[in-house]
Amino acid sequence: MRVAPKLVGLVERLLGAKIPVAVLAWDGSRAGNPDGPCVVLNSRRALRHVLWQPGELGLARAYVSGDLDVDGDLADGLSRFWRSGRTVRPSVKDWGEILKLAVRLGVIGPRPKPPAAEARLDGKLHTRSRDRAAIAHHYDLSNDFYQLLLDPSMAYSCAYWTSAQAELADAQAAKLDLICQKLELRPGMRLLDVGCGWGSLVVYAARNYGVRATGITLSRQQRDHVLKRAEGLSVNVRLQDYRELTDEPFDAVASIEMGEHVGEDNYPAYAATLFRMLKPEGRLVLQQMSRGATAPGGGAFIETYIAPDMTMRPIGSTLNHLAAAGFEIRDVQAMREHYVRTCQAWADTLEKRWEDAVRLVGVEQARIWRLYLAGGALAFAENRMGVDQIVAVRTTVDGRSGTWEALCS
Repeated sequence: MRVAPKLVGLVERLLGAKIPVAVLAWDGSRAGNPDGPCVVLNSRRALRHVLWQPGELGLARAYVSGDLDVDGDLADGLSRFWRSGRTVRPSVKDWGEILKLAVRLGVIGPRPKPPAAEARLDGKLHTRSRDRAAIAHHYDLSNDFYQLLLDPSMAYSCAYWTSAQAELADAQAAKLDLICQKLELRPGMRLLDVGCGWGSLVVYAARNYGVRATGITLSRQQRDHVLKRAEGLSVNVRLQDYRELTDEPFDAVASIEMGEHVGEDNYPAYAATLFRMLKPEGRLVLQQMSRGATAPGGGAFIETYIAPDMTMRPIGSTLNHLAAAGFEIRDVQAMREHYVRTCQAWADTLEKRWEDAVRLVGVEQARIWRLYLAGGALAFAENRMGVDQIVAVRTTVDGRSGTWEALCS
């Protein structure tokens, strides 16, 4: 029995339409749409992953393990699958057909072992120990790998593209400068960066704006990297949870794509901490990804392989949390399209340096990142995820924000 035509026939019955990709099965048979990407099933185990774990996670396991591949543009393949399959919900009768075909193809068998790279966290959600483990899973992967992937500043967040010709390094520098301008930084000011990553903002602000910068992170590898690159600058980096901050308030506070790791129940405490750590008339810049009610954590793949316990919410919910903490919202800048280009730039680098990436983190992790960046670019392009830069102020007790006073001085 030729495998691919049988599979395609069943999938097209479930879709009620022609399948949007080609399928190449382990027996050499081929069927489906001859134009565009081709899904390559390298073994029966590819389908076994999906039978045991239907949906996004099963497909991801098959891809990460190498049992499933995509010949052609991965992002295009994902887009076609997303458009055609998002409304498919197999009925009991459909599952009967699926299982009959699985038996005929010899797919039925023990549950395949999940890839070793999956996150396996213990303990209650968003306790300090579990948050440290979640951060370590993603950010302690390998400093060398992130140096390969990112621009020289090691900025791991949405860049700001000011022209079509800009390189990634230019766009990241533009983003860092935009944040510093929105914070109205001046020499001698004290800046706090909550979730400082590899130090791109604290180093840039200290070097170009003359501030005294403090960053906190839960990642040991990030902390060690920043301490090395910040030598000679007024930069202090601590291995510290945001819930442990006891400093005197700072002149300015930033938190760039860290709030996604806080969790919905803890977000009021996070917002209150940002407020408490800021002087009256001081400014906060918060850059954060957003998502609607569907898959607020980013989906099964991201939560399992990339950022366990991640939470994204609609932008309005984040603004409500900040306002409830006492902030006055002064500006919101949507940057969704900028993240499409940022993910594509990272993906291009990964492909160009594929062998180096495999050498540093192994083929499983390299495949995870290929899938992650292609899927991320697609989610931002199709407005299933967003990202925003929020400017907020801690006003004085009598309502002064410092903004009007500065304009009139």
